[in-house]
Amino acid sequence: METFEVSTRSRTEMIDVTRQVADCVRKTGAADGVCTVWVPHTTAAVTVNEGADPSVRRDVLDTLNKLVPFEADYRHAEGNSAAHIKSSLVGVSLSIPVANGSLLMGTWQSVFFCEFDGPRRRKVHVTVAK
Repeated sequence: METFEVSTRSRTEMIDVTRQVADCVRKTGAADGVCTVWVPHTTAAVTVNEGADPSVRRDVLDTLNKLVPFEADYRHAEGNSAAHIKSSLVGVSLSIPVANGSLLMGTWQSVFFCEFDGPRRRKVHVTVAK
């Protein structure tokens, strides 16, 4: 298993971590298998989406913020229920095929760490099953 950290600067943001995930895969030496990306946080997530146009990230975050507003009739005392809900909707793990030592992804696809309760320092764990 490989781990790297992500420092977020905003309450919500999507950070492209494709390079860091690919570096972790290379370090394992696996030629073929399945890469699992896991975030051990209840107010963050990971997803695969288009990485070429930054407007996609903005659109995703704007839509999530409309669907799950920061302020509502939440009961969680800490005040970050919206972040917990967004984390559950997006998900805390990904499975990506590995072929010839590289992530098997589409031309426009990138791996994103999704922050829903920042700014914070977060961890991302990467494993490859051969």
